[in-house]
Amino acid sequence: MTVPVFEEYAPTADCGCPGCARRRRTVATLPVRHGGRPGGHGARRALVLVTAAGVVLSCGAGQAGATAAGGDTRARAVVDPQPVTPQGPVGPLNGAGDPGPAPGRDTASRTTTRAEIVSRAQAWVTAKVPYDMTAYWSDGYRQDCSGFVSMAWDLGTNEWTGSLAAFGTEIARADLQPGDILLFHNLADPAVGSHVTVFGGWTDSTHSHYLAYELTRPSARKATTPMAYWSNSSKYVAYRYKGVVTGAGTSGGGSGADTAFPGAGEFGPGADNAYVTRLGQLLIAQGGKRFYQEGAGPRWSDADRRATQAFQQAQGWKGKDADGVPGPVTWSLLVKGTGHGIPAAGSGGTPGGTVAYPGRSLFRPGQADSRIERLGDRLVSKGYGAHYVTGPGPRWTEADRRNIEAFQRAQGWSGSAADGYPGPETWRRLFA
Repeated sequence: MTVPVFEEYAPTADCGCPGCARRRRTVATLPVRHGGRPGGHGARRALVLVTAAGVVLSCGAGQAGATAAGGDTRARAVVDPQPVTPQGPVGPLNGAGDPGPAPGRDTASRTTTRAEIVSRAQAWVTAKVPYDMTAYWSDGYRQDCSGFVSMAWDLGTNEWTGSLAAFGTEIARADLQPGDILLFHNLADPAVGSHVTVFGGWTDSTHSHYLAYELTRPSARKATTPMAYWSNSSKYVAYRYKGVVTGAGTSGGGSGADTAFPGAGEFGPGADNAYVTRLGQLLIAQGGKRFYQEGAGPRWSDADRRATQAFQQAQGWKGKDADGVPGPVTWSLLVKGTGHGIPAAGSGGTPGGTVAYPGRSLFRPGQADSRIERLGDRLVSKGYGAHYVTGPGPRWTEADRRNIEAFQRAQGWSGSAADGYPGPETWRRLFA
C-alpha cells in the first residue's frame, strides 16, 4: 500500500465544493499513522479550541483575552486594545502597619476633592510610576491599576477591582466628572481583562472619548481613550467616590466644582488637565457656548482664552485684567456663579455685532471716534490686544495699528495687506 504524502491542509469547514468535501472525508478517515487526525475533523477543531484557550490563559489579562472575554473584536493593530494589568489582592499600605480593611468598615471614611484626586493621579503620571503588581510606590500603594485608583481616591488601603465599587456610588456615564472612575471587574475570571481608570474629563463634544488616568504597562499615563475603554467597553461601570467633597466641604454630588483656585500654571498654552475642562464648562454655563465648536475639553485652546477674556470683559475689566487667562478672582466668580454672564454676540454689553465699515480715513493719527474704541474692543475680544497698555479708547493710536497688523498677519496676509490700517475685509472678518 502506498503511504500518502502528509499534507498540512485544513479544508474549509463551510465550503461545499466537491474538492473540500472530499478532503474533509479523506482526513477524517485516514489512520493517524498515515497522516489523519485523531478523532477526525471535529477532534482537530477541539484541539484548536483548547490551544486557543491555553493562549488566552497564558496571557493573563493580556490582549488575547479581549476576544475570549467577549471584548472588542477590532484588529489588533489598534493601540492599547487591552490592558495587561493583573493585580494584587486587597491589603494594607506596604509597610504602613495597617491590619487591612475590617468587615463592615466605613468605605467613605476619608474625604477628598476632585482636584485632589486628579492631582494625585497626575503625580504618578509625572513620576512615570512603572507597572509592577508586586511592587509598592513610596506612598505605600501597589503599582497596578487598582492600586493607582486606591491612591488617587486616598483610600488608605490597597484595593482591587473586585472591591473598589464598595467605595463608590454607581452613576450614569453621562454624569461623569473628573475624579470619577470607570471600572470593569470580570467576575468570570478577574485576571482576564479587569481594569479601572480615573476619568479626567471629556475630550470631545460627542462624549465618545475622554482623558483617562491609569496605570498599565509600562507605566502610569494619561491618554485620550475611547468611551469606556479599548475593549470590553460596554462592561465598564462609572462610579463616584462616596467621600468626594467640593472645596467648600459640601457633598460632591452636585456640580463638583472645587472653589480653590488650582493656580495659573494649570491654564494657558500647553495645558492639558481636568481644570481646563472644568473652566470650559463654567464658561459655557455663563454664556460662552458660542466660543466652543466641540465643547469643553482638557487641552487648552484659543476657545478657552477667548471665552475667558469675554467673561473678564463682562466684569468691566480691561488690559492685563482681561488677558484671557483665569486668575483667582475669575475662577472664584465662575465657580460661585456670582459674576456677570457673557452677553450674546452683537448685544450692547460686549463688542461685536454687524457694524458698517466707516472708511479708511477714520483710522489715522489724531482721529477720535466711538467706532475706533469699538474696533479696539473687538480686537481684544479676539485676542489681539497685546499692544494696549491702558485698554482701547476712542482716539486712534499706534497700539491700535499694531494690534490690527497682528490680526492681519494672522490671516496670512503680508506687505501692504498687513499695514495695520483696517480695510473692508479686515473689518468684515473682525465683526463677522
